[in-house]
Amino acid sequence: MKRIIAMCIALCTVMTGFAQVDSTGTQNEGDTIRVGGMVIIRSGKGADGKNGRHGISYRTRKVYKPSNVSTNWGIIDLGIANYVDNTNYGSAEAQAYAPGSNENYFDLKNGKSINVNIWIVTQKVNLIKHYVNLKYGVGLELNNYRYKAPIRYDDKPDANLTNPPIVTLDPEVALGNRHYSKNKLAADYLTVPLMLNFNFTPNRQRAFGLSAGVSAGFLYSARNKTITSDEGKRKAKDDFDLERWKLSYVGELSLGFLKLYGSYAFKSMYKRGLDITPYTVGFRISNW
Repeated sequence: MKRIIAMCIALCTVMTGFAQVDSTGTQNEGDTIRVGGMVIIRSGKGADGKNGRHGISYRTRKVYKPSNVSTNWGIIDLGIANYVDNTNYGSAEAQAYAPGSNENYFDLKNGKSINVNIWIVTQKVNLIKHYVNLKYGVGLELNNYRYKAPIRYDDKPDANLTNPPIVTLDPEVALGNRHYSKNKLAADYLTVPLMLNFNFTPNRQRAFGLSAGVSAGFLYSARNKTITSDEGKRKAKDDFDLERWKLSYVGELSLGFLKLYGSYAFKSMYKRGLDITPYTVGFRISNW
């Protein structure tokens, strides 16, 4: 009897010890006790997973340690493309580029203009204890601007004119001879971003922080694609007097799994006639 009582007292003492919280960092969570980075699990099974007299197993919790230089491949951005139109359509320059144009000429369809960025490779370099980092990379910036009006870009302007018209309003629509189901300008850039990154949680793989900087993009492809009732699919390929280089302010906001991005160009995307400054905003798919 004394042995049974002694065993009961010892068992109660052990169970009471497991139920307490150690102020030095030991915590009890039901059948789990955390001691710093070590986790002790109480169960009816031994550490080998079999029933036995050892009912305690140990597990060490992994701590994320970022490297000084990390590389990420294949980051994808999905968002909207839009612009701010400050063009003076009464000016001779605007009328030379788009005869008869007005404030509604280049209006975009709501929610139809998209931006997709494919960052081929991006690197992050530790500057100050992983709280401040330098981010840079290279990728493709793809923008599709979908128009409301039946405007057309001319890929074969009159070479005899100093500043030949580029954009015209399709007269066949007014005559009822043609209907547009798609009308877009695609402008694609090879882009290199450079940002300063502020990571508020450097020991978490899913960071909370922000990045800000600039990007330089080179226009490698531009085309006006239309689909009409009588012509079907039509593509006009040219630079359409778009600026070859696009410099932009860029930023990123990281909220764990959720990542947002945005960009705003320094100036108009056109060399002449139009004062249209593009911007983008959307979601970023990345494991950083």
